[in-house]
Amino acid sequence: QVQLVESGGGSVQAGGSLRLSCAASGYTYDNYCMGWFRQAPGKEREGVAVLYTGSTYTSTAGSVKGRFTISRDNAENTLYLQMNSLKPEDTAMYYCAAVERSGGFCSSGLVWNQYLYWGQGTQVTVSS
Repeated sequence: QVQLVESGGGSVQAGGSLRLSCAASGYTYDNYCMGWFRQAPGKEREGVAVLYTGSTYTSTAGSVKGRFTISRDNAENTLYLQMNSLKPEDTAMYYCAAVERSGGFCSSGLVWNQYLYWGQGTQVTVSS
């Protein structure tokens, strides 16, 4: 059973930075799409960034491109999201998610309902 546990959320002023972590367990690490998704109150969940664990494939939403970077530490089975130049509109609950995929890329892309395993979420609040 895949288990995902997020950490690193918090409150920060606009322009600040945070790094989210997602500790993963319970699966073979090199054939999964893993990523970050977020959901603000009253809004639909949206994809932020995803990667394929067995290749260099990544995909990042246009709204955060150039500010957020997804990465992973295979040795630690941990996924990260470095968030810089945060804006109030980045305020949301951030979730880590994963789904098993073959082919070296994420056919599921940033579509949240294509992901099977989810963490409990970590809150990010950006004040102006």
